[in-house]
Amino acid sequence: MALVNMRDLLHHAYQNSYAVGAFDLVSLDFLEAVIGAAERCRAPVILSIAEPHFAHYDFELMLPAVEAAARRASVPVAIQLDHGSSLDSIVKAINLGCNGVMLDVSRESLPDNIEATRKVVEMAHGCGVPVVGELGYVAGVEGDGARLHPGEPQLTVPAEARAYVERTGVDFLAVSIGTVQGRLKGRAKLDFQRLKQLYQTVDVPLVIHGGSGLSEDQFRRLVSLGVAKIDYFTALSDVAAEVMRKQARQNPRGSFTELKSGVKDAVGDEVEQCLRHWGSAGRAAEVLAQCQPWLPVEHLIIYNVENLDERQVRQMMAEGRRVLSAIPGVREVLTGEAVQEDASYRYTWLVRFVSQAVIASYRDHPDHVAFANNLFRPHAGGRVSIDYQIVEPERP
Repeated sequence: MALVNMRDLLHHAYQNSYAVGAFDLVSLDFLEAVIGAAERCRAPVILSIAEPHFAHYDFELMLPAVEAAARRASVPVAIQLDHGSSLDSIVKAINLGCNGVMLDVSRESLPDNIEATRKVVEMAHGCGVPVVGELGYVAGVEGDGARLHPGEPQLTVPAEARAYVERTGVDFLAVSIGTVQGRLKGRAKLDFQRLKQLYQTVDVPLVIHGGSGLSEDQFRRLVSLGVAKIDYFTALSDVAAEVMRKQARQNPRGSFTELKSGVKDAVGDEVEQCLRHWGSAGRAAEVLAQCQPWLPVEHLIIYNVENLDERQVRQMMAEGRRVLSAIPGVREVLTGEAVQEDASYRYTWLVRFVSQAVIASYRDHPDHVAFANNLFRPHAGGRVSIDYQIVEPERP
């Protein structure tokens, strides 16, 4: 299991002057290509699920596959929600398995951006999940980038960045220094002097959106000035589309699977080139040694009830599943009944948390407190509870 804490992952990159790639996924071909490339060059990697792409796939169906790939990978992997639009969407992403999140309210005023981001940070940190905040606006120029990120770019102001980081508590800061979302027109003109000022002003790893189309020299300079994460998608999309166009020219009556033959290899080659340019190739072993694994916690309660009939017990269970499953950091709520009639305890709750940090935030959450005090504890005097974590086998 190589799913690791994203905060640890990016701080290792920041402290050792390299950048981790966060590659947006739109299909299983992309997912397998990214993992395969990272394993070939022994690099840490971030699997990125971008909310603007949800129109192209079912997020709730996609994320279990992403998590399964991350957990079986032999290199350190984190999973992020990219360009989350609201607190609600970020809570959902965390509960479904993302262990890093990015809130995109960069077009709002500075006070509104700070207020919205602060609320997300407070919630996410209660789940042990780090947050990418964005100050400044990276606009698109053409294609999907322009459609999804319209308007004019706004470069990040260093003095505002200091206040933003201090007042929100974000773990990482995405900045605007001249990159664009989507395709470039010509060579990007990056404001490295601004980036240097930001690097000297804020003491958190920096993030670049719009990595496609930059030169190897530009990437080296970005990494030397505190950039620890580079978000990358358009170039992957373009190489995949070019493969399919080539297949269509050669085989106009080809099937879907024939037309997409070669997409995985092309995407993987592009990812591997990035990982080598950004300095993350060959880092997997040292990152695994220094990162905490991202492991769920299971909260188990076995209990008996008093003064409730079977119908009332099931009503109480149903209400608990409804209320508790919506609490940030709760992945799943299961209720059960003993098979043996003579069992010492008849009923059970199994609540799955995304991480150990949720034990405290769940305990104190007002919805949990209200349910426990009003509906559960008055009737479940005899109970046993335990929080446990799966013991992983030692790596060979």
